[in-house]
Amino acid sequence: MVELYRGPGRRTNSVPFVSRSAELRRLDAALQHMGAGGPALVDISGEAGIGKSRLLAEFSTLARRRGAAVLRGRATEFERHSPFQPFVDAFADLDQQVLRVFPSLRELPPVLRGRAEPSGEPWNRDRFGLYRATADALGRIRGARLVVVLDDLHWADPASLELVDHLVRHPVKAPFLLVVSRRDRQAPAALTTALARGADTGAVLRISLGPLDERDCVEELARDLPQQRVAEMYAASEGNPLYFLALLTAHRTARLPGPPVRDGGPPTGLEALLLDELAPLDPLERGTVEAAAVLGDHATADLIAALTGSPVPDVVEALRGVMRRDLIRTDQSGRRLALRHPLIRALVHDRTDPWRRQELHRRAAAELAEAGAPLAERAHHIERSLTGWDPEAAAILTSAAEQTAVTAPAASAHWLGVVLAILPNTPGHLDKRRELMLMRAGALGTTGALWESRDLFHRVIDMPAGNEDGEDVLRTSAVVQCAVMERQLGRYAEADALLRRELDRRPGPSPSRRIGLVIEWCCRAQFVARFPDVREELAEALRGARDLGDGLGEMGALTLAAMSEAYEGDTAEARRLARAAAGLADALTDGDLAGLCEPLVRLGWAEVMLDRYADAERHTDRGVDIARRTGRLYMLSQLLLCKAYAHFLTCRVTTALELADEAAAIARALGSGELLGLTLAIRSLFLMQARPPGDPDVLAAAEEAAAATEGTGESWWSTLARSLLAFAEMGAGDPHRARDVLLDAGGGRDLPRLQPSLLPEFLELLVAAALAVGETEEAEHAAERALKEAERIDLPTRRAAALRALGRIEAHRGDPASAARAFTEAARESALSGATLREAQSLLFGAAFTRAAGDGAGAAAMWRRARRQAGEGGATLLVALADQQRPEVLGDTDGSAEPSGPAAGLAQLTPREREIAELVAEGLTNQAVASRLCLSPRTVESHIARVYRKTGVPSRAALATLVARHTVTAPGTPPPS
Repeated sequence: MVELYRGPGRRTNSVPFVSRSAELRRLDAALQHMGAGGPALVDISGEAGIGKSRLLAEFSTLARRRGAAVLRGRATEFERHSPFQPFVDAFADLDQQVLRVFPSLRELPPVLRGRAEPSGEPWNRDRFGLYRATADALGRIRGARLVVVLDDLHWADPASLELVDHLVRHPVKAPFLLVVSRRDRQAPAALTTALARGADTGAVLRISLGPLDERDCVEELARDLPQQRVAEMYAASEGNPLYFLALLTAHRTARLPGPPVRDGGPPTGLEALLLDELAPLDPLERGTVEAAAVLGDHATADLIAALTGSPVPDVVEALRGVMRRDLIRTDQSGRRLALRHPLIRALVHDRTDPWRRQELHRRAAAELAEAGAPLAERAHHIERSLTGWDPEAAAILTSAAEQTAVTAPAASAHWLGVVLAILPNTPGHLDKRRELMLMRAGALGTTGALWESRDLFHRVIDMPAGNEDGEDVLRTSAVVQCAVMERQLGRYAEADALLRRELDRRPGPSPSRRIGLVIEWCCRAQFVARFPDVREELAEALRGARDLGDGLGEMGALTLAAMSEAYEGDTAEARRLARAAAGLADALTDGDLAGLCEPLVRLGWAEVMLDRYADAERHTDRGVDIARRTGRLYMLSQLLLCKAYAHFLTCRVTTALELADEAAAIARALGSGELLGLTLAIRSLFLMQARPPGDPDVLAAAEEAAAATEGTGESWWSTLARSLLAFAEMGAGDPHRARDVLLDAGGGRDLPRLQPSLLPEFLELLVAAALAVGETEEAEHAAERALKEAERIDLPTRRAAALRALGRIEAHRGDPASAARAFTEAARESALSGATLREAQSLLFGAAFTRAAGDGAGAAAMWRRARRQAGEGGATLLVALADQQRPEVLGDTDGSAEPSGPAAGLAQLTPREREIAELVAEGLTNQAVASRLCLSPRTVESHIARVYRKTGVPSRAALATLVARHTVTAPGTPPPS
């Protein structure tokens, strides 16, 4: 319902508004600060009848007086499977006057306005794309202020709750305010969690409504009654205004209430009082109220007349009678009708004769169909009108499920479940049952109900086919999809057994479908780092696909082989396979790839691992578009993450983080611990570069990623997620913890469990951590191993990582010239591959050593190029490092300037830290320092780690140089990570 300011507002209720002035002031403050750093959402919570709706009504009136536009909607108990129902209620009545003020609202997805797409087709993007489109339309509001009020959100459908969560995570930067109300104990956990997270970040203002003040109740609501009696009624109501007002009404009409018993809903005595209000109604008035309860917020006089079978004039007269009793009210426009309170609607609906209620819902569905209402709106009434098998009704519910599979998979799964519940369990309907179960299992998987999806797939697999003579295509599809679910759950052994059983079955699947099973089986092996064990089987599947002319099978085998060989570090073979896969992918149409866009995921990652970032971005862009249109969210999250990583390495940190944020939101919704852990871990790398040194959010993000993979075994993704925590630990200034995490995740100092093709990068980190904790021999071994691995892999970025590791060793040995050469060569290798971030990093690491080696002009050029690259790419960490190094590299600090860089860090040391730093500068080992100061070696190590963090130096040699020069800046050294 739409409310625009049109002059002085009328009172929203004849009952005085009492005891909520403080809450109204907080809402007014949020209104005044909307779009200017205030909260993006206000969360009003409290029990049933506590006054949430009244507070929203008063605030709406106040907002209109302040010149804001107000859109009001509500979630309803009996429409909780209707997608986006509260938003549809708010946006459905947008008229031209509102759209002239807020033209961007024309761009809202039609499904949020209760309309079909202009083409007649359903929304053709994934549901997260719909959320972004909604936020974008709201974010382009300019000038006037818009308030959207959503009441009773505890009854909202899952799609609405996800949209609210998106708006909490990504607050709209515009004069826009979303105000919601909910019951505490009935709110879904997902909603409670999202709002709590928003409150922690400042995006959500929380207002909890408690009992009314007794004095206000006595003086404002019942001044005509004896105070003692009013006090008794207040005590009985426990300050609940709805119950208190019902008690007042009962007292004034000499009716006696029941006891105030609570069980999470309304007091039972309140139910009795509300039912008493219905007793005096005549049959038509009672029928009118029952029809309004069935129609919910869509009730009109014409619809009520159609449901009751009464003439419209008679219905209008009956409506006047029930409105005088304040059972039904009109909305602000005067066009729609609704019962006074959701509790009354629930009581009336539940106590209507069951057969009459079913008939009313049947008539409502027919009237809405006649009016051209969307399938989802009709499905609600069809579901409630069912008494048994109805092919026509089942067809409508199935169509509604298909239309909402992408945007509202929870509703889709629900309606498919309704059809399955009434579908006759006879041989003639067996194939239809299997087909619907397969659809429902897929929808459940998309909602994140992985276990339920997996179990339903198993049921489909175990069911016999209706036609036993032909190939059971549906069974094979169920096996492949079930194996993917097992994979998402980290159950690789179960996926292996399932696929093996299907491959060994006789008669088995056709050759083309067997290829798909083999590819999935080999993919399972890759995820547990066992690709060499299945290399020959995958090569055979590739040959088989080519012999059959199966382009999709060939694409699947090629991309898996390319990604797997790139993972193993066989660069030549991976390049050959990736080129062939890219050529095939470019020849296939989007329609060819629509049902199987995972090959584009694998091709994108293969190209990223091969330093082919432009190709990777081109293929992931295509995959993202296909995944959005087909609702394949599991693939979409991986495609976004792959694209984000390409952006990161090419020094586009801001967009990399934005893409990773979207990927993480999808991964959370899908419920896969491994996918979420990997996504958050890679995102933590981006966050580290996007934040200043030592930002605590980086470590928190990496720790969350590692926690998400707990209990998932030693798969590729879980191991990678845990090992990436080491980078965050190093950035937080704890090289001991970084080293421990890396060695534990990697399985020892040679890191045998980590991805072979990424070993040079991880060994570079191990070199930095080992040097920082005084393990020089370990660092030298790791650097030597990094050089050998880089030579084997033969890729520029891997050689660059190994050269940076060597540069750290040379710096530790006190040889600035050799260190400068290593870092300079690392920068050249990085530039050769287009890895701009790594180039800037290498240039900054080497600039100070280049100056120390006597090439001041070269050092200045390196510094300026790196500073420009980091600044343009949003790499805040590298920018901070460059600014810290400026005085020592460019030599532009005079005696009057404040100390900066390592010299400033030296000045910040505590007396104990300075004492330990001086002993280290004298050449003492950690054990010798501990003995001299009567400390434990671990305490000394912790102090040294803090010294490194404050001064920005990673090695004992660099620290010794710095201390020797005291306040004179020494040649810089690379930071620890």
